[in-house]
Amino acid sequence: MLKPSLQLKLGQSLTMTPQLQQAIRLLQLPILDLNAQIQEALEENIMLEMEDLPDVPRTSDDSTAEVETIKADELWQTRVAERAMDGGWNGEGRPTSEFADESGETLHEHLYWQLEMENFTVREALIGEALVDSINDDGYLRAGIEDIISGFDEDPAVTVEEAELMLTKIQGLDPVGVGARSLSECIIRQIEQLESKTPGRQLALDIAAGHLDLVASRDYGELRRGLRISEDQLHEALALVRGCNPKPGLAVSPATAEYVIPDVFVRKVDNRWQVEISATGVPRLSINQQYAKLLRGSGEHSVLKSQLQEARWLIRSLEIRNETLLKVATSIVSRQTHFLEYGDEAMKPMVLRDIADEIEMHESTISRVTTNKYMHTPRGVFEFKFFFSSHLSSDSGEDQSSTSVRAKIRKLVGAENPAKP
Repeated sequence: MLKPSLQLKLGQSLTMTPQLQQAIRLLQLPILDLNAQIQEALEENIMLEMEDLPDVPRTSDDSTAEVETIKADELWQTRVAERAMDGGWNGEGRPTSEFADESGETLHEHLYWQLEMENFTVREALIGEALVDSINDDGYLRAGIEDIISGFDEDPAVTVEEAELMLTKIQGLDPVGVGARSLSECIIRQIEQLESKTPGRQLALDIAAGHLDLVASRDYGELRRGLRISEDQLHEALALVRGCNPKPGLAVSPATAEYVIPDVFVRKVDNRWQVEISATGVPRLSINQQYAKLLRGSGEHSVLKSQLQEARWLIRSLEIRNETLLKVATSIVSRQTHFLEYGDEAMKPMVLRDIADEIEMHESTISRVTTNKYMHTPRGVFEFKFFFSSHLSSDSGEDQSSTSVRAKIRKLVGAENPAKP
């Protein structure tokens, strides 16, 4: 007979708060756009000031790691802050500019690239490509599932269930929510990505599923009565809803960046590969202590208090951005040291899931981090995405990357006699 018992289990989990959502969105900004946003914050928020970076950042040694990492911001003081969130949402979401990555890549190209990174069967890939072809610029599926699968000439015939399953996988790609058939489904898919213990998550899902009309009309009284919740609970849930992008497709812009500024530098020092966050790419911010003391003296300045919260969270968001970039870059370098040593022919097969599993992040986050982020190496400057390529099996059964195979083909062609190819 089983006896009831109480067990205490220690562990770590990451709760995806609206504040962390905002920090993750900063990851998709290239350095020039991020600097423009920082400059705007400096002009509008008197609690912020810019500091000089140290000449030489410290090194974080790890005796078990093959790749050494350096954090340009590791001297920063750890700051924890709660951001005041407005509970209202008018159904329009955040400005598109807050989401756009300006990577020079179209939405369809961005989705095709992610599909190639997955180990889908030929049949699944065909279904996925057909679904992506039917997604409009806003990120919504513009055709019905039945209409899409009617164009297939497969044996056996593609079923609605197969297409629905593939659509669900596409909706989990970056930008999350792409491929949705309605605003409700789009927001639900984004909220579902949050940690299950996130405060207000289930209530936010309920609101997205059946009450967006009340949110759009700002009828919060009716919303509270209908759901039988308090005002605080409503604000908590609406903060999650407002953190979603109602038009996820617009997060991928075809505009081409004019300049490339490396986010990380990779060097070989004492026979070890060293990864360093750019010390000059993004300015380091701190709290203006003069105004902070003024606030502590009175405690009644609501505007200053709000700006202090905003300043602390922006600083923390930049820390999260640096930490995440460093984790991803270090993981990439540790897997692609042969490429750094020997070139394209030595490139290892690597997909988004490999990095996501190693650093325990969602694949869509890895996709966001690797888009329009650049790594300066002894072999040149490369976008993070360059290091990813699909697996190809050789006759010997050994997996090779598509980049490696293309390099070997180029080498063979180049070695041919032009007169007798």
